[in-house]
Amino acid sequence: MGAIADAIDAVNRRVGRVFAWASLALVLVQFTVVVMRYVFGIGSIWLQESLVYLFGLQFTLMAGATLLADGHVRVDILYRPAGPRARAAVDLAGSLLFLLPLAGVVLWTGLPYVTKSWAILEGSRETSGIPALFLLKSGILAFTVLTGLQGVSLAIRAVQALRGEAVGLARFGGDPAP
Repeated sequence: MGAIADAIDAVNRRVGRVFAWASLALVLVQFTVVVMRYVFGIGSIWLQESLVYLFGLQFTLMAGATLLADGHVRVDILYRPAGPRARAAVDLAGSLLFLLPLAGVVLWTGLPYVTKSWAILEGSRETSGIPALFLLKSGILAFTVLTGLQGVSLAIRAVQALRGEAVGLARFGGDPAP
């Protein structure tokens, strides 16, 4: 089971590294939009929409990597001072009771929405906008798959920690995974 968790972690780690560069792209595109508008008096709907696409894809595709890095918001009043077994139990319960069911609901309700968008190759409502809104909407499905898979990995690691096996995650008292 650890090999499955390792593979899921590797996928999310790689996706996270790739889309972390979207932050630089966001800054560069935003700077370009501001300079074009306020220095040259030129507007570009395509560039404006590209900001939404970059941010939306970065947000949705990096959610699994953020969960891997333990970067999601949590109430740490009880979790942080707890021991490795208690943290593992909380993570296992959270994954099985909340994260995975929610990912399933979002996938179930989002699939028809994204499928319809792909069926018509939905584009921007603006005349000169980006003609690929269906790709942006696909981020919803990627979000649920990547985050759901990371929830599975987290549950596997939690079970390993509860069994007393070496896990390699700092949240359970081990060294962080490379």
